[in-house]
Amino acid sequence: MKTPIALRLAEIAVCVALFASLAYAQTTPDPPSSAVVSPSATDMKPESIQPGTPSITEDRTESIAVDPTTLLPTLPSVSGKKATLVGGTLDRLDRVRDQVTVRLFGGGQMSALFDPRTRVYRAGKQVTISDLRQGDRIYLDTVLDGTSVFARVIRLDSAAAGGESQGIVLNNRGDEVTLRDGLNPSPVDIRLSSSTKFFYNHQSVSPSLLQPGSLVTVSFEAHGNGHDVAREITILALPGTRFTFRGQVVHIDLRTGLLVLNSATDHKTYELYLDPSSPPNDNLHPGANVTVIASFEDSRYVAQTITIVSQEK
Repeated sequence: MKTPIALRLAEIAVCVALFASLAYAQTTPDPPSSAVVSPSATDMKPESIQPGTPSITEDRTESIAVDPTTLLPTLPSVSGKKATLVGGTLDRLDRVRDQVTVRLFGGGQMSALFDPRTRVYRAGKQVTISDLRQGDRIYLDTVLDGTSVFARVIRLDSAAAGGESQGIVLNNRGDEVTLRDGLNPSPVDIRLSSSTKFFYNHQSVSPSLLQPGSLVTVSFEAHGNGHDVAREITILALPGTRFTFRGQVVHIDLRTGLLVLNSATDHKTYELYLDPSSPPNDNLHPGANVTVIASFEDSRYVAQTITIVSQEK
């Protein structure tokens, strides 16, 4: 028969064995030694890195050179109207507004528009607008494009350049004439010389006949001193002179009193102004053939009498 002490020791031994088995069951077993493999140095070979090359089947976008000018709309041809040539030094080239500003020989400034239709020449060879530099001596063949002045041709370094201009005489000082050109907002001074010739009604006349208010055409040349010198001055109309026009009415505006006539004599178009004190003729309309007696007053033709020859039906 076991003693109480022996029984107590046996119970303690059983408890210890029980706790040990529970602890073993809850502990994760270590993997077998065969599952842990340390790689050898011979197995660690660096992979060879090759530069990437595109596949032969890869899509490629080819670069196509396009001329920017082909993307622009087709421009209308330049007006065939008679050009006025002006000369001076280039004061400003505005590539944003496509405009050149010229400091005119004899004083004043004017601006003219340009576009791809404008031709630029240096010593007879065509160049581009980019060849223009501030201070260059240039000459512009200009025409009216609506209400704007358009440079049809720009010439650089043209020593023998000259031109023709039409306008109203503002002053005649004997050695210099001040002219108001229809294309130039500022008056232009043109020198006179002993060789300048004066004509009126196809006849040679005295320079004293030229007076303020006269309508003239001036043929001039540019000299190296920066001044325009007149070669010939043709007086087209003197103040108070009467003229007879025969032709067909192209346009009439009774509100402004403007009548535009296509002359049957020289086939040119003339602007005539109606006398505001005369009542309008109901038979006066575009297409009517008329004879107009007009006087040149205040730099324009003022109709005194209008006779209707025939009418278009």
